[in-house]
Amino acid sequence: MTDSGGPSLLLLVAWHAVLGELLLVAAIGIALSSLDDLFIDCVYFARLLWRRITVYSRHHRATAESLRSDDPAPIAIIVPAWDEAAVIGAMLRNLIARLDYPRYRVFVGVYPNDPEGIMAVSRIGDYRLHTVVCSDAGPTTKADCLNHLWAAVVAHEGRVGVIFKAVVLHDAEDVVHPQELWVYDALIPRMAMVQLPVLPLPDAGSRWISGHYLDEFAESHAKDLVVREALGAAVPSAGVACAIDRHMLGRIAAAAGGKPFDATCLTEDYELGHRIKALGGHGALVRLRSGDDRIIVATHEHFPDSFATALRQKSRWLTGIALAGWDRIGWPGGLADRYMLLRDRKALLTALLTVIGYAVALLVLADAMLRAALPAAAAMPPLAGKGLTALLWINAALLAWRLLMRALFTAHAYGPVEGIRSIPRALASNAINAAAAWVAARRYAAMLRGAPAMGWDKTAHRYPAGDSG
Repeated sequence: MTDSGGPSLLLLVAWHAVLGELLLVAAIGIALSSLDDLFIDCVYFARLLWRRITVYSRHHRATAESLRSDDPAPIAIIVPAWDEAAVIGAMLRNLIARLDYPRYRVFVGVYPNDPEGIMAVSRIGDYRLHTVVCSDAGPTTKADCLNHLWAAVVAHEGRVGVIFKAVVLHDAEDVVHPQELWVYDALIPRMAMVQLPVLPLPDAGSRWISGHYLDEFAESHAKDLVVREALGAAVPSAGVACAIDRHMLGRIAAAAGGKPFDATCLTEDYELGHRIKALGGHGALVRLRSGDDRIIVATHEHFPDSFATALRQKSRWLTGIALAGWDRIGWPGGLADRYMLLRDRKALLTALLTVIGYAVALLVLADAMLRAALPAAAAMPPLAGKGLTALLWINAALLAWRLLMRALFTAHAYGPVEGIRSIPRALASNAINAAAAWVAARRYAAMLRGAPAMGWDKTAHRYPAGDSG
């Protein structure tokens, strides 16, 4: 070997050792995260099998129509709307036209410095619609607007002498299902919170960015939230398509100075589920079908269609749930609650593992090229011994299972074509989530240094043209 061979050989040895350690760490981390996801799958399918044997073998499945009563209770719907003039009119016209329920009121929160939004609401001209102008100029926070709406609901009850049975949360871009209020009426107050599925609308112009929400919500709102309830953990509210027992919301308000929604919280809807559980209330995701076509009673809406807007939305979710939420609510409840909180908060670690996994894969490819080009590199022992090789095969099988689950749940909600698309779309999902984790970590670090908390950092909303009323 030449004089320069010694240093070159040392560099190859160091490269080989470091890459082997990185491969081991990445493989162990990915395996642990994948086994966690596999446990959720096993609980879901075990519950599904058990219910088919013990419940559905003896009883017909309930539908939204089978839950109708002869004496429906009054229900309040609250819709916060800052700078929503482009969509709020269409949403409200569609809601009023679609809802097949005789006793409801809609309270819409607007701002004094948003005259276009006020005008869009006032044009509807329906006696069931109440415009609530917030006291401060917008934007404040979504929770602040919700607190104004809560105050308007309580004031209306005092004027007419009728107490609402439930308070339903919706956003200005929601496409509601005609039967949803019948579901809430039947299940509340037996349940303190009823969450219906949220199904993102497919966007032909954004198959990868907007499309990845289809995959995530199809799995989350058909499996993950179901498992939370099955394990006895708190079920977080999605902030839309969610009904809360009016008396439970009153208890939360009474303990918070009359304001049930915490204006300092970035994800007030997520924490609401935990507060309900802490007060002894039971929350659940409810999946029921309706009509001859057996469509799921759910709320549909468009989600961000560009990388920048998806990044803004998801980084806010991660900041509020995985980071600020850790400080705010800690680790309450029993083992199931803490396990689910850990799953929520591992999103940052999962994003890091994804980046490491892709980086290690590229480095392993580079190592293979070195081995092909340099005899000294080819003489090195394999990167993975028998144990690590077995672990890598296990990870490959778990990845295939994860993609299969993603495709099956997406296909169940949107059809086989979207199910197939969900497999390559996992790359877009991973990229967005990794970038969002980085932004969330930086934002949270700035908050710890004294930077002001985020205000109402909402994304621009769209309403489907076919449902504009």
